[in-house]
Amino acid sequence: MATLSILHLLLSTTLLMVPSMAHNIALLLDDVPNFSNFNSLLSETKVADEINRLNTITVLAVPNSAMSSVAAYPVEVKRRILSVHVILDYYDPNKLHTLTNHSTIVTTLFQSSGIAENNTGYLNVAKFDDGPIAFISAAITNATPSSNFLGSIAARPYNISVLHVGSIIVPPGIDRLNHPTFPSPPPSKAPTMSPTTKAPTIAPTTGSLAESPVADAPRNSSGAGAGATNTADDKDDKSETSRLATKAGHLLMVALLIAFISLS
Repeated sequence: MATLSILHLLLSTTLLMVPSMAHNIALLLDDVPNFSNFNSLLSETKVADEINRLNTITVLAVPNSAMSSVAAYPVEVKRRILSVHVILDYYDPNKLHTLTNHSTIVTTLFQSSGIAENNTGYLNVAKFDDGPIAFISAAITNATPSSNFLGSIAARPYNISVLHVGSIIVPPGIDRLNHPTFPSPPPSKAPTMSPTTKAPTIAPTTGSLAESPVADAPRNSSGAGAGATNTADDKDDKSETSRLATKAGHLLMVALLIAFISLS
């Protein structure tokens, strides 16, 4: 009985320590050859990697017959377009048909890229009175539905849903968006206070001014740099110590649990 208890404990501990198996979009689409081009492009652009690490998503898969319109785009633009076909929520046919609103805005993977503008990172899920459900770029106003929902390809409830849509969705201007840029750090103050720029105006006045505080700027700047380095080192040491302490705590808890079960 004690052996069974220990085995149960070890199994439970293992399940807690090992992350749950993620889905693999390439394997899900391998079963439907009609989507092989879409599947290959997901891998080529690395969007497949993003899909596989996410939970609770919906992939809008496009058949081979509708993929020709993206062939001429550079790889980076293809990546953006495919990212628009990944909804950061779970939608299966049942959920789509039971939408209470005729129009629902959903967020796509492209919105998290940092370069989405003018609603290019959102889709409008439109449910029409005569039956069709369409996915339309939210960047388009008063437009004809760009991609109709045609059926389900695969589903793992509340984890991943792969839906068949009729055409590729290309938000207007998505090929002209730039990568996010970051401002350059402000220049160091030390060069502006260096003796090379101040000495010509000061030296002719009097020799005693050669000892002015201007010459101290390099020493102050150096001290500040050393302080910053020491601070960074201290943070690294504290971070490493915290990680080691956490790991030791986990090991101690497991050891105590096993010892407790053995004694009982």
